[in-house]
Amino acid sequence: MFEKSLYDLIRGLRNHKGSEREYIAESLKECRKEIRTNDMDLKATALLKLTYLEMFGHDMSWASFNVLEVMSSSKFKQKRTGYLAAVQSFRRDTEVLVLAENQLKKDIMSSSPQYIALPLGAIPHVINPSMANSVLSDLIPRLTHSHAMVRKKTVVTLYRLALVYPETLRPAWPKIKERLLDDNEDSGVTAAIVNVVCELGWRRPQDFLPLAPRLFDLLVEGGNNWMAIKLIKLFATLTPLEPRLIKKLLPPLTKIIRETSAMSLLYECISGIIQGGILEAVEGTAEGEEVAKLCVGKLRGMMIIEGDANLKYVALLAFEKIVRSHPYLVSQQQDVILECIDDPDISIRMRALDLVVGMVNADNLTAIVGRLMRQLRNAPIATAADDSSNDRARSTGVTPYADEEDSDAEETLRQHEQKSDQPPPLPDNYRISVIQRILEMCSRDTYSNITDFEWYIDVLVQLVRVSPATKADSVLEEKEGPEHSDDIGGGIGQELQNVAIRVKSVRSEAVDAAQSLVLTDRRDQMFPAFGNGGQGVLDCAGWLVGEYANYLSRPEPVMTSLLHPSSLQLPSKTLAVYLQAVPKVFSSMAGNDQVSWTSERKTLMSLLMARIIHFLEPLSTHPSLEVQERAVEYLELMRLAAEAASGTATGSANDDFTDPPLLLTQAIPALFSGAELNPVAPGAQRKVPVPDDLDLDTPINSNLQHLLSQADTEGFETEEDDVYAAYSEPVAAYTAAPAVSAPAADRLDAPHKEPTSYQNAVEEEYLDPDIIARRKAERKERYKDDPFYIDPEAEKGSGAVTPLSRIVRDGNRENNELDIDSIPIMELNLDSKASSSEQLPRSRSPRKPIRRVDIMGDETLGGHAASDSSRDDMVQPRPSKAKKSLLQVDSSGLGALSLDDEDISGRRLTQLETERKAQEEAEMKKALQEVERLRLEMQRASERLHVKEEVAVKKKKRRVRKVEVEGDEVAVVPEVSAEMDEEEKAGPVKKKKKKKVKSEGVVVEGEGEGEGEGEEEGKVKKKKKKRRTVVMEEGEGEGAPAE
Repeated sequence: MFEKSLYDLIRGLRNHKGSEREYIAESLKECRKEIRTNDMDLKATALLKLTYLEMFGHDMSWASFNVLEVMSSSKFKQKRTGYLAAVQSFRRDTEVLVLAENQLKKDIMSSSPQYIALPLGAIPHVINPSMANSVLSDLIPRLTHSHAMVRKKTVVTLYRLALVYPETLRPAWPKIKERLLDDNEDSGVTAAIVNVVCELGWRRPQDFLPLAPRLFDLLVEGGNNWMAIKLIKLFATLTPLEPRLIKKLLPPLTKIIRETSAMSLLYECISGIIQGGILEAVEGTAEGEEVAKLCVGKLRGMMIIEGDANLKYVALLAFEKIVRSHPYLVSQQQDVILECIDDPDISIRMRALDLVVGMVNADNLTAIVGRLMRQLRNAPIATAADDSSNDRARSTGVTPYADEEDSDAEETLRQHEQKSDQPPPLPDNYRISVIQRILEMCSRDTYSNITDFEWYIDVLVQLVRVSPATKADSVLEEKEGPEHSDDIGGGIGQELQNVAIRVKSVRSEAVDAAQSLVLTDRRDQMFPAFGNGGQGVLDCAGWLVGEYANYLSRPEPVMTSLLHPSSLQLPSKTLAVYLQAVPKVFSSMAGNDQVSWTSERKTLMSLLMARIIHFLEPLSTHPSLEVQERAVEYLELMRLAAEAASGTATGSANDDFTDPPLLLTQAIPALFSGAELNPVAPGAQRKVPVPDDLDLDTPINSNLQHLLSQADTEGFETEEDDVYAAYSEPVAAYTAAPAVSAPAADRLDAPHKEPTSYQNAVEEEYLDPDIIARRKAERKERYKDDPFYIDPEAEKGSGAVTPLSRIVRDGNRENNELDIDSIPIMELNLDSKASSSEQLPRSRSPRKPIRRVDIMGDETLGGHAASDSSRDDMVQPRPSKAKKSLLQVDSSGLGALSLDDEDISGRRLTQLETERKAQEEAEMKKALQEVERLRLEMQRASERLHVKEEVAVKKKKRRVRKVEVEGDEVAVVPEVSAEMDEEEKAGPVKKKKKKKVKSEGVVVEGEGEGEGEGEEEGKVKKKKKKRRTVVMEEGEGEGAPAE
């Protein structure tokens, strides 16, 4: 009487702010009492409140049987509440679901459409395979129901049944197909069928090719944008199977693109043209170019005119698909695409980043890379406060109450949602993605888009300075190489190394860049101020200064940096590379045999070798085996070199030439000279022949197991010295310097900077001042004799300083007379046929001459490199896991379900169908063999049974002779055994007894003459016990013994 309704429950939750938990617990107790009453109205109200609370996470599985009671009510309102609760709380393993099956079938067969709609809406949520097969026979007749709503819901329910139990779709498909081909069918039912066909079409599109004419008519008729979207998606899967559809579909799709105002339909049309292969099929024709330009123009309009973030995102998706076939058309839209690089939405930035990689070419590479570099250089670094995962306001749960009073939305706008003129902060993972894309664009097709490798080397150096910090974990240090996604410095170093190896013309510039990275006095300038960003580049930089030590402009500072105590704090892998570079640099410094061995040179070399020995001695006990091995090897080599240097007599400066030690000039340089290291093709290793005498089975050391076991038993020393602590303890983190903010007056007086775009991007915006100064000095030196070059930094005048111009300038100064005799005399050749103006090229401002660059290719054995796909050493990508359906149902079984009994004539079977057909044939062959085996076994069993019958008859006859037959009841056996011997059938007619004994399903009939064996009498006695009656033929004498 005084129960609370759902409205009262919601109002009570809003009134109990802060104590919702207690109020909900009290409400649950009331619902438990109300749902156990016999009043169906009260029970339905309690069930409705439980359903509402279940959406907040409160379990109501204990009320499953009560839900079933409300479902069985005859009142529609109560029944609807029960079905709502069933959809919300029932699962496929609910125990009462078996009892609910009969109720579902009963309501499906109801005469009222409203009652039929309830089970049709609930079955998709609670169906399981056993129930799907049971309710199928009741659902199929509903496809011909007079009410369109029932037919539409039945189609959707049958699709859900097919997801759970695919075999249910086979008997239902003819009826669904009949509804689709009916021109008078309701549009809602047709749209539902098209939706189901679209969902099934991407799994087995060949089954739906016969429906193409009807689907095309539905697309042309239009009127329903949602159905048109589904049809376009379906045709995108059918066009690869039937290329003739391309010519048929192009006019209506083009018409929709031109006329539709729905952005969703416009995008799906463009996507269908691309994914269906229509754009690729008409490529190269006038019609294809028109369609491609139309699509690109519409996508540009979606990004500019609308200004919607969602439309901008899907437009970038479509651009990414078009750029594969028409990159030149997409590159024409790079102004709007590059604007998305600075979009506040990180998802739009990532899509634009993926797109610019595909549209880059030799003409726009510099502009695109400059735009990305400017973003990395100017945008602030994201902090923990900018991370949305740390925003507790976003991660709080849903509260069931509203605000006390309405307020302006701008007052409650979060700080991170407010717009600002400052560029958005860039997280580290985005910075890593940008750097990876830059490296990918520049290195594509072996640097085919790069015309200025000096610019690329400067870009690589600048990328080191803007690299984000990496994980400083000593455990991951040994497992992760430069190819790790977080260690972007290793990727930059590999590019610098690759350029130095492949492009010989810029090898000196690449070695200079590596030299600047290795020098410790420039460490603060070359690397980020905070963190360890870019430190991974030191691996390749150390390798370069060692391998190409003869290109070093400052070998002494490089050697000092390699031997610096801070090098001991580097990762073991980098330290091993440094150790490899030390003797190479030493060889270039001490290997000159053209310089006399004077006392001064001996002293310098002795001091240098002493420094190297002092640096290598502690590393002979380094925890890393690689570092330890190299340190021990080069330590002994330096000791030998020191002994050789000390034992060689020197000569005076005025004496004749004195030869230096051969160990320094010939032996050590010979270790690192010889064949030049060239890039090797990935498949070249597979072509190397295996030596015949190669034995990989014989152990190198037969006593290895004993040595290992002995090493395990020996205890390690517990005393820790300073050297071991230096390698075992983590490196102290850098302390961040407090940021000094500029005064407000300086910020107000700061000049306003005009916004820049990709078209007027200059190097000053993304390169540091030292790199800009070096490039200007090189340019000034290159153009010093160019009369058309105007030096903006010249003190007076302009142009190059030639002898004639110097004389004129000196004469124009005050108190300085012009010396006419100092003017040089120039010889004019007037006999030349062509004038000087015709011989000299007309050029107002000559550009930098293009250097001829030869990029070294990969070396391989044989004619061409082996295909990467056939390599066994490459890690193949793991097969991606099947995406879980939004309905949380495994629908993989639909892919193997064929709706037709026979394949379409003339269609080539796919690999999956061929494998399935072969598997079915193998199973059929195996089944036939099993049937044949069983038939032979039955035949042998029948033969053995026939032999046993003969033996049993002889025994019985012998036993009958000893016993008189009592009684004179005579009966005739109507059937004679078909397995009787021919001799028994052809024998003389005489009185004999036909006995029928039933034992274990085997009937033994007839008797023959003969004698049995003694050991078989036991079997006769056993069968005699089971015999119930003895029947004798009519005419046999009474009491006469059987003969």
